[in-house]
Amino acid sequence: MKAALPPEGGPGNDGQVTLTMQGQVATLTFDRPAARNAMTWAMYEQLATHCRALAAQGNAGARVVVLRGAGGEAFVAGTDIAQFQQFSSGEDGVAYEARIDEGVRLVEQLPMPTVAVIEGWAVGGGLAIATACDFRVATPKARFGVPIARTLGNTLSALNLAKLRAAWGLQPVRRMLLLAQILDAEAALACGFLEGVYAADALEAEVVSLCDRLGALAPVTQTVVKEALRRQTVQSVADTDDLVRLCYGSGDFREGVDAFVNRRPPVWKGS
Repeated sequence: MKAALPPEGGPGNDGQVTLTMQGQVATLTFDRPAARNAMTWAMYEQLATHCRALAAQGNAGARVVVLRGAGGEAFVAGTDIAQFQQFSSGEDGVAYEARIDEGVRLVEQLPMPTVAVIEGWAVGGGLAIATACDFRVATPKARFGVPIARTLGNTLSALNLAKLRAAWGLQPVRRMLLLAQILDAEAALACGFLEGVYAADALEAEVVSLCDRLGALAPVTQTVVKEALRRQTVQSVADTDDLVRLCYGSGDFREGVDAFVNRRPPVWKGS
């Protein structure tokens, strides 16, 4: 049975990404609950600004960074699709994917351990952000996927694909992308993507416990291991900008965006 997709937010509500500190733990919150925290350009910019500030403080600041969505219904339900109406060519797609890659890289390169707390949807760009974190915990209602073969008819960058494959394994990524399948918390736990799945009323205690454990360990070791693992994942990634350009420049992509924004099924033509 196909999982229903979360609604995307429309224009007029830019949302925000907030940064708060409590003790040695910094929390980045994606705050646009009416749109299931779908990311706007403004939110991507705020995420980048906060990550740069946290990185500049190094281990003298936060020892752990927690990323989570507001509202309890989603971590991040992708990028706000209405923004894609501005795209006019495949080059816009190449630039967009590079922009996403840069935002994800800033999360990955935070020197301290990161924990994604996932309640509900983590799809599209939200899945990329969650994958950029070192650890992920979720509630049983968490859902994961990149159903663009069913919705938009676009693609992912080579870096994004490589990181998803490293975190999930090849076949789950094929299921998410080629079958547009939404995977549940049980599947994510089975392949090692999640550190644990906890009932909603137990989640906060588990997050605090994990942050305490991470914050008590050698920070330099954590920093260098994080970066070494990141480099090993991305060092041999192929250049696929030609494929990204082809997909975002297609009539199918324009059809997918128009259909999504206007709440109708897309009619794919393969061109």
